[in-house]
This record gives sequence, C-alpha cells and structure tokens, in this order.
Amino acid sequence: MLDPHGFVATCNSTHFFIVRRGEVWTSTGQYCIPGITRANMIRLCRDNGIPVSEKSFSLYDVYGADEAFVTGTFAGLTPVREIDGRVMRDPLMRGEWQGPGAVSRKLSTLYKELASAESTRTL
Repeated sequence: MLDPHGFVATCNSTHFFIVRRGEVWTSTGQYCIPGITRANMIRLCRDNGIPVSEKSFSLYDVYGADEAFVTGTFAGLTPVREIDGRVMRDPLMRGEWQGPGAVSRKLSTLYKELASAESTRTL
C-alpha cells in the first residue's frame, strides 16, 4: 500500500521491508499502525549490525530490491517471492527467485530466538 505521496507504506495486515545492498529499508511509519513485530525487526537489525533505515521509498526501489519480506504478529518474518507480478530475482544468481535471501534468513533466525527467549521469560 502506498501513502498519500506515493511512497511504500505498509501492507494491509503486515509491515513491508526491502533489502538493498545489505541494508534493510522500511517505511517511515507515518502511514502505518505501529507494530510490535516491526519494531522488534528494526531493533534486531540495530542490535546485530545490520544497517536499517526507516525512510520514504518508491515502488521503483522495491522492484530493484535484492530481497523483500513482511512482518506480522502470527508469522514473524515472511519472505516475499513476487511483487506486482515481478518475481524477486537473486542478485548473485541472476535467475529466478531462489528462496529467502541471506538477510531475511538471518533476521528470521534472530526473530525466532527472540520470540523463544521472550516466551520463556518469567514475569
């Protein structure tokens, strides 16, 4: 979904992220509901040395992304295979989508570890 200025904002029930040259981008948050999973993903990036930016970006930026994923309460991190009928291409293989990229896989693992730690934490 786009914001009133035409920048990528969010999806209907998830938050959208792209990865370009190893840097994670997500919207400014101005036109989306604050999400706990979104905030955790941004924090995981910062805590683990993965560059992350909350910024305005266009569909043109999305179409040229190396990876894309969405986050949500129930699924955590879900890799995106296709955007507007365009299959995400592996930038190194230059072929069809090969599955989640390295950054998505790392963040998914980190998020699962965080969720596991949080679920066993005593109140």
